[in-house]
Amino acid sequence: MGQGLRAHRGPGRRDVRTVEDALRLLDSMFPTSADRWSDGAGGAWWDGFYTGRDRSVPFFENKPDENLVAHLEAGRIRPGRALDLGAGPGRNALFLASRGFTVDAIDLSDKAVAWARERAQKQGLAVNFVVGDAFQEAGGELGGPYDLIYDSGCLHHLPPHRRVSYRALLERLLAPGGHFGVSCFAAGRMGSDEPDAELYRSQSLAGGLAFSPDDLRWLFQDLTEVEIRPMLAQSGESSWFGLDFLVTALFERPSEAPSAIPSAVSSEVREEPPSPKLDR
Repeated sequence: MGQGLRAHRGPGRRDVRTVEDALRLLDSMFPTSADRWSDGAGGAWWDGFYTGRDRSVPFFENKPDENLVAHLEAGRIRPGRALDLGAGPGRNALFLASRGFTVDAIDLSDKAVAWARERAQKQGLAVNFVVGDAFQEAGGELGGPYDLIYDSGCLHHLPPHRRVSYRALLERLLAPGGHFGVSCFAAGRMGSDEPDAELYRSQSLAGGLAFSPDDLRWLFQDLTEVEIRPMLAQSGESSWFGLDFLVTALFERPSEAPSAIPSAVSSEVREEPPSPKLDR
């Protein structure tokens, strides 16, 4: 079933020792054809997608998300260090750079990043673009902490178990008092509404998963909700990107209270000796 373990780690029959081992095992429950999230099959799929730049794809246009623009203009977020997850050809990363942010941007697709770099050069903007999987080796190039982490279209392509990696990335990289923004498929409008467990039975992500406002509140309950709303549809003449089958959200990380987001790290990243037992 599926495509086999992507990184064989154990002696043969016993492959799971760390959280990352368990996540890789769950990765293998999906066939390569369903993979749009990993460095391997996912990167190749997106490279093919971004090959025809002249196709009529709304988010190929160099326009930032309308909700991201609205947050900045309303003063909900302010210039600082920003990370754009799943940056594609760089439309949101370039907008943030033009508004005074210091921006890192990461995407699986080498072709998407090449396009983004061309755009940045033409606009005279400086963005640090990284090619690779933010949850694997390439994630080590993301320094943090970031005042803003923004995701437009990455979350809904992840299998359920990789939300553990996603939340751990926020825990590691989002600054206290920083903001996390996301836009993704809206429940009942676009994407699969199947329960998580059913996705493993069918071995399919159906092109992307749908999230309701309550799904996002539950998933990011360790952060403070600032706003959750549908994305506002934009006309072709608009300077902003907007499709009404997406839901948008903005959260803030508490400035003082520690986050309860679990750290999902492999043994290669962290090996700690057992803590001594304390008398109670």
